[in-house]
Amino acid sequence: MSIARLARPEIRKLEPYEAAVQVDDTVRLNANEAPWNSSGEHFRRPLNRYPEIRPARLQKALAKRFGCNTERLLVTRGSSEAIDLLMRVFCRAGVDNIVTTSPSFSMYQHYAEIQGAEVRDVVLARDRDFDVDIDAIEAACDPKTRLVFVCTPNNPTGTTVARNKIVELLRRRKDKSIVVVDEAYIEFSDAVSCAELLDEYDNLVVLRTLSKALAFAGVRCGAVMANTTITRMLNAIQAPYALATPVVECVENALHGEQLTQAEQGVALIVEERERVTAAIRDIEFVQKIWPSSANFFLMQVTNAKQLVAACEERKILLRFFGGSLADCVRVTIGSRRDNDRLLGAFHEIAGARL
Repeated sequence: MSIARLARPEIRKLEPYEAAVQVDDTVRLNANEAPWNSSGEHFRRPLNRYPEIRPARLQKALAKRFGCNTERLLVTRGSSEAIDLLMRVFCRAGVDNIVTTSPSFSMYQHYAEIQGAEVRDVVLARDRDFDVDIDAIEAACDPKTRLVFVCTPNNPTGTTVARNKIVELLRRRKDKSIVVVDEAYIEFSDAVSCAELLDEYDNLVVLRTLSKALAFAGVRCGAVMANTTITRMLNAIQAPYALATPVVECVENALHGEQLTQAEQGVALIVEERERVTAAIRDIEFVQKIWPSSANFFLMQVTNAKQLVAACEERKILLRFFGGSLADCVRVTIGSRRDNDRLLGAFHEIAGARL
């Protein structure tokens, strides 16, 4: 049975917005555009013209980078937009639910709540290093479970989910739920993308972003990969002209040899610094535990998390405090070597002051 039956009936019938036809080397009098170029323009495409409704060249380049067929990828404004689109396609307000884990990326819950979908939360056990329990996820599902979110490497824990667990979850939820694998931090790990499983599992969706490894957080560009039935429906509800011309050209420029080489070198340095920093702070008095990380950050349990964050802020260093089940934990992003050295100095100074 087609996985499309899991989508909202009105979305299945929806057709994408048909914008005015855009053809190069033509007189364009069909889109109510201004006939003059904006001042100070330095882009290959004129800014007085609408961008492509969907950036075909960029879509092809990202599909090549992320390892899937072009028609299976939709370019999005970061992976966060992809999460929002998935909620709107598959979840009926007051009827359907999603299953996620905690701690994990809070935007899954945020967009579900906006959509009016129930959130079913599977708590990850600290004493198991936040390992994902497939049986617990399965137990949380019911016939109204439309989306199951798996973040790997997970934010904020930095832990990864074994490939065999993801495959087992895909198999169990086969025609019952969409399994969304969020790979925002995968470049910092040794894992292989689940995109290679798209041919085999119609209920798989993979999220990627350029915000982390390509250092393009300010550009707001990502991608969602799935079977063509799903990408067609996501395309139908995505806003027309979602990606601005400067964004498209900026990313196109970055997806070439030299830029990609620099990105790979940057990732390698982050991983090296992650190991250096965690080793350097392991024996500091207020650090109780550091969880293994496969991302560009790590999570640590400390004596007084709130006080530590405040003490670092006084020294103009910002760390992330979550509260709740992580009230005794702090997430630390790996920065440049200079920034990391400043953090280490602050930690030793704070430890000397008896946090």
